[in-house]
Amino acid sequence: MRIGVDLGGTKTEAILMGQGSEILARERLPTPNQDYDGQIATIHALVRRMEAAAGRSGLPVGIGHPGAISPASGLVKNANSVCLNGRPLKQDLEAALGRTVRMANDADCLAVSEATDGAAAGARSVFAAILGTGVGGGIVIDGKLLSGPNAIAGEWGHNPLPWPRLDWDEVPGPAHWDGHRGSIEAWLSGPALARDHASRHGGALKAEEIAERGEAGDPGCLESLRRYEDRLARALASVINLLDPEVIVLGGGLSRLARLYRNLPRLWGDWVFSDRVDTRLRPPAHGDSSGVRGAAWLWPPA
Repeated sequence: MRIGVDLGGTKTEAILMGQGSEILARERLPTPNQDYDGQIATIHALVRRMEAAAGRSGLPVGIGHPGAISPASGLVKNANSVCLNGRPLKQDLEAALGRTVRMANDADCLAVSEATDGAAAGARSVFAAILGTGVGGGIVIDGKLLSGPNAIAGEWGHNPLPWPRLDWDEVPGPAHWDGHRGSIEAWLSGPALARDHASRHGGALKAEEIAERGEAGDPGCLESLRRYEDRLARALASVINLLDPEVIVLGGGLSRLARLYRNLPRLWGDWVFSDRVDTRLRPPAHGDSSGVRGAAWLWPPA
């Protein structure tokens, strides 16, 4: 048995995974936003609860988290939960839990989960994209997670939105927390969709509400969703041009939009440098628990 933990921006989830991939216990707690010590305490509490469910202590723990652990400093970098940046998260968690832990970016955990026994099982090359509070990506090649010497493989969300449209005021693009303007994350996260809709139609709808109203036929929400799809198609086309993956799996709250899987393959062909596009676009087989399953898979069965 092993434990997986997904440290998200709004909730933290833990699971107890059996010898195969069966989930034996699960629990979620709210993430103390921008409270570093509170997030360590939340993970500690969830691990203890999973161990109580297992009737055993000292189980292997894998943790998915925002950002990355810098190979140079050992500190967190690039996290949109900015209270984590510059902090020794791995060391502090190991001290709190009293054991070695394995950690990976949350999008990397999504990629591992879906490539192992999910929507991309059997594919040699997989790109997983999180579309949620932030926009991240993970890459699995021949069953192995690609991290890279800088621990940033797959971080497409911090590239600029490709082929910007002047008629949609995409230049220079919105300012982003990373100090740049017009990044993919600044256009395609859930809060970005909400901001884009409000700038054109007013109101303060959340991304989920825009999606629901658009599916019900609301004209303004439909227009916002079509802009979102056009931007996402361009962003994923740049991934295909660079990586040419067999499968792209979407994760995060916006991955639940069924229209994305109908419309994106029709749209991205205008931007992919090929006579046809055979890359398959798939929703996550394990839904919004795919990331926490991938965290547990950081400790594969012995």
